[in-house]
Amino acid sequence: MKKRFKILAAMLCIAAFAVMAIGSGSTESEDKKEVVAGDTADDSSSEDAETEAETEAETEADEETSVSIEEQVLVDQDGIKITAKEYVTDSIWGDGIKLLIENSSENDYSIGCDALIVNDYMITDLFYCDIAAGKNANETMYLSSSGLAAAGIENVGKVEVYFRAYDSEYNTLFEKVYAEIQTSEYANMDTTPDDAGMELYNANGIRIVGKTVDEDSFWGTAILLYCENTSGQNVGVSVDDMSINGFMMDPLYSTTVYDGKKSFDEITIFESDLEENGIEAIEEVELKFHIFNADTYETITDSDPITFSAQ
Repeated sequence: MKKRFKILAAMLCIAAFAVMAIGSGSTESEDKKEVVAGDTADDSSSEDAETEAETEAETEADEETSVSIEEQVLVDQDGIKITAKEYVTDSIWGDGIKLLIENSSENDYSIGCDALIVNDYMITDLFYCDIAAGKNANETMYLSSSGLAAAGIENVGKVEVYFRAYDSEYNTLFEKVYAEIQTSEYANMDTTPDDAGMELYNANGIRIVGKTVDEDSFWGTAILLYCENTSGQNVGVSVDDMSINGFMMDPLYSTTVYDGKKSFDEITIFESDLEENGIEAIEEVELKFHIFNADTYETITDSDPITFSAQ
């Protein structure tokens, strides 16, 4: 009887331990599930955040590339046909227009631009194409991002292009062939000039305004100029006899502004010129503007010396 009681007691103890073990195991398992569930929830939240970020990025990209154009023929002469296919945006090169270039002539040619104008501002183009006789090419004419930024252009509404074509010996097939492209943002483009600054010259339909001085420019120091042309002719502007703090400089500046158009360009002053003359800060600038007809290169005028402060 005692033996049976001891066996029964042992069995009850074993059962009790088993129940405790099961309970303990169950609790531990549930704890782990909660942790895993928490991790899973975190992962899910992270994945949701990533998905949302990607969606926002795609939306922003769509907004950036929302500008569009209708397919249109820009040039069709002398065996060269240039068709604007679509408006594109590249993360590195910026905005541009994809072109299909067809050469049905018997000669090889190079295609480029005499001028590129966006929203009435002269803009540097990034376009060049070599095309062999009887061949086609897809190329993109990019609009200078820095040029657009300097002009304050956020919505590209109108692009004007003057095309040229020439052979390997630089014999011209055609030049200054005009084409205008109106984008989907044409009605929204802002052509109000950002002409605030110090007026340096205003005569003969040419107005030049000094905007800012950037002492951390790539080459050294740069003075940003706004130029507006209502003279009735295409003009070029360069700088002569420039001095800083009384020391002569050898600046880099030349701009072409078509009639009725505007431009933003920099006078570049090389760091080496400033260092050689011990100039640490630009206090006084003196210069002359040489203004000439951009088509004939005939002088329109040479300005008197112009002095201004860059403080």
